[in-house]
Amino acid sequence: MTKPYSDIHHLASASVVVGVDGSPAAAAAVDWAADIAAHRRRTLRVVHGTSLEGLIRSYGRADSRVAPALAAIRVQAAALVEQAAQRVRAAHPAVRVTTQVSESSPAKLLVDASAQAYQVILGRGGAGFGSTLAAVTAHARGSVVAVDAIPEAGVRSGPVVVGIDGSPVSEAATAAAFEEAAERRAELVAVHIWNDLDLGWFEGVSEVALPIASIGESQRDVLAERLAGWQEKYPDVKVSRRLYPSGPVAVLRQRSQGAQLLVLGSRGRGGFLGMLLGSTSNALVRQAHCPVMVVHPNG
Repeated sequence: MTKPYSDIHHLASASVVVGVDGSPAAAAAVDWAADIAAHRRRTLRVVHGTSLEGLIRSYGRADSRVAPALAAIRVQAAALVEQAAQRVRAAHPAVRVTTQVSESSPAKLLVDASAQAYQVILGRGGAGFGSTLAAVTAHARGSVVAVDAIPEAGVRSGPVVVGIDGSPVSEAATAAAFEEAAERRAELVAVHIWNDLDLGWFEGVSEVALPIASIGESQRDVLAERLAGWQEKYPDVKVSRRLYPSGPVAVLRQRSQGAQLLVLGSRGRGGFLGMLLGSTSNALVRQAHCPVMVVHPNG
């Protein structure tokens, strides 16, 4: 059994980091992040990237043509993060809030912050949603949570759902899912999906050597083995196991209905979570009915 992230992400000094851009999705992300910070007694860091680096490199900070625009953007950005900080203080007066405005792009700022963050949280559907979300979920360290502007029913009371395939990344996601379920006092639904191109992967033999009728039972045993150590560590977490032969995106999207969190590895073995971010994770970050946590191993 491995740890979900390197210890740095669980140090008492590790902050919850949330990116803001003034959108409704970012406001929802702030609320989500504030709840996490309050309940887990962590500092909340509100950040905004202005994407000014390229402009400054091209024209310089003192160029008379761009200096007024730079100043205006900085003022607007400072007001943006302060507004978010005030939103947090109104809801959770005890939470310590810090703010940061950076000349970096939002994606670079959040990826850099993820190196030492407890969690990085951003809105799903805010300004620059596509490129920023894709870059952060693909390249961040530790865990990233994407939150909708308008949460669906069940987000506060449903189970935590985790996709498991047995890869090292999946092990990190499993660990994070158990931690989240324990913190939220929620049921954990462990979903294991294999596909017809990779049957027998866990057993180290080719699929032609495996009797087809035994595959389901074999995968059931594998799932039980993958969960056993974590169930010992978190004995109070109720776990439900679900196995499917194929269709990871459709299955996990359906399972996300009524869930309060879907937890995925950043990538997995070839047929399940794919390459880099992974086709399954990439699709579900955008399509799931609940917030999605993407977990990177060896944070």
